[in-house]
Amino acid sequence: MAPKENRDPVDRMVDAYESMLERVDEMLEAAEKTTLPVLKKSLDTAREKAVELDELAREEAEKIAGCLERDMKDAAHFLSETGEDFRNWFRFDMQLIEGRMMEMFAKVADRTKLELDRFAEQAKEASRYHTGEITGPGTLVCTQCGKELHFHKAGHIPPCPKCHATEYRRQED
Repeated sequence: MAPKENRDPVDRMVDAYESMLERVDEMLEAAEKTTLPVLKKSLDTAREKAVELDELAREEAEKIAGCLERDMKDAAHFLSETGEDFRNWFRFDMQLIEGRMMEMFAKVADRTKLELDRFAEQAKEASRYHTGEITGPGTLVCTQCGKELHFHKAGHIPPCPKCHATEYRRQED
């Protein structure tokens, strides 16, 4: 891996998102209780590890942890509201998603689903995605013009290529 200062900042943020997700998955797998406090502690630990390993500055790590928490809450909300299969949350052919990341994300979302059910309404209102943030795989829809952006892996959210707006929502049925 190239030194932190020689890498593209967006690539560093996308890599950090995936690393934090992997760390949270590992910690939750080892945990006996699957409660929101365990999720929060796991996110905090993953964030601190990214800073400790000099992968990200503290402010960057805070931002990525917030994005990761938002995506996990959004996935858990989808599961609790629809009862559908997790793959429908992604809205595109599962073969396009790296198997390892899909497995980690599914495990984290499944573990947090029960506890996050009671936060479902808050999560729905708060699940707005903005230009400059990092998001996990899935389809985002521009809130201004309806243009869809498809993410096959974690990525940086750009301005809408059609109308240049900066706010998106996750595609719903």
